[in-house]
Amino acid sequence: MKKRNKFPPGWNEERVQSVIAYYDQQTEDEAVAEAEAALENESSMLIEVPIELVPTVRELIAQHTTKNHPQARQSD
Repeated sequence: MKKRNKFPPGWNEERVQSVIAYYDQQTEDEAVAEAEAALENESSMLIEVPIELVPTVRELIAQHTTKNHPQARQSD
């Protein structure tokens, strides 16, 4: 019996395949440009977090997302 993948809320097989295709088709220059643009984004920040705190940080982000964007947590 094949094990069924469990996707996070709002994700499904089609969405996963779309993301994979996007990055598979991306050139190295496009990847660099995307990373540089992310660093210039003033609505978010990249930070270093100790590995043992990652689950807690993810939970805080999920709570924030649910509170501020409830539709983002719904399943497809």
